[in-house]
Amino acid sequence: MSESADNARGAQQRVWFVTGSSRGLGRALITAVLDAGDIVVATARRPEALAEELKEYGDRVLVLPLDVTSAEAARTAVDAAVDRFGRLDVVVNNAGYANVSPVETAEDEDFRAQFETNFWGVYHVTKAALPVLRRQGSGTVVQISSVGGRVGGSPGIASYQAAKFAVDGFTRSLAAETAPLGVRFMVVEPSGFATDWAGSSMTVHPVPDAYDATVGAMNRRVRQGTAGSAGDPERAAEIIVRTVRRGEMPSHLLLGVNAVTLALDYSRRQLEEAEAWEAVSRSADFAEPYPVELPPLTGQ
Repeated sequence: MSESADNARGAQQRVWFVTGSSRGLGRALITAVLDAGDIVVATARRPEALAEELKEYGDRVLVLPLDVTSAEAARTAVDAAVDRFGRLDVVVNNAGYANVSPVETAEDEDFRAQFETNFWGVYHVTKAALPVLRRQGSGTVVQISSVGGRVGGSPGIASYQAAKFAVDGFTRSLAAETAPLGVRFMVVEPSGFATDWAGSSMTVHPVPDAYDATVGAMNRRVRQGTAGSAGDPERAAEIIVRTVRRGEMPSHLLLGVNAVTLALDYSRRQLEEAEAWEAVSRSADFAEPYPVELPPLTGQ
């Protein structure tokens, strides 16, 4: 179905449920949704200021408190949204944050707390919404991840990136489980955007000298640099809304030049490595020839 056809069909307002709505991409997203004429259930840990900001949209907005780390709170918020609007059409798991520390010196409690929000928060909200979407026979779940959740390897934010990898695996399984039920899933993978993600939302823990060349260098170049991020959160939000509102959407949506560059480079390197080791990998099965030569060392 084309975008124009879907928009024509979709004169009916969609009900969006968005976590982490108070700032950054979440804040831009609820504005884009409202500007598109849809309805928003905007959730945040501290919703008071957000409710005041959105008063102009009247009955098209419901602002709710939500700590995504609580399964009970997620169910309560979803129930309140359905009680108010009768349905959910789009669920966006946007709440998340990252703190910086090498794994060796990271505090276990901090590492786990990040995972509680960045993965378990997605789990709780998605699970709370699934019965609603299943009964409806329709609905879209958008998981806001990161290009780091595809390519990994960013020093200092292992908990954040591990959680994003987990979200991707979780979502792929869910998409397979719910395929006959009319539920769609899309993982959004941005690169750096001009939000507060690397600002006051991020705690940078002390970096030992042994990790200055990796974690320290990344902090200076990217997280504490003065150039600013290339991505425009308002454009990103509009792209997400336009993509969801059409009849077809990708399973994974990269956003930003760096996201595209990193993902394409990673995929090419993955393919090259798999092809180089193909004979060795196949030889692990009983029916395959064994042993086989390992690939030549690089440069020989």
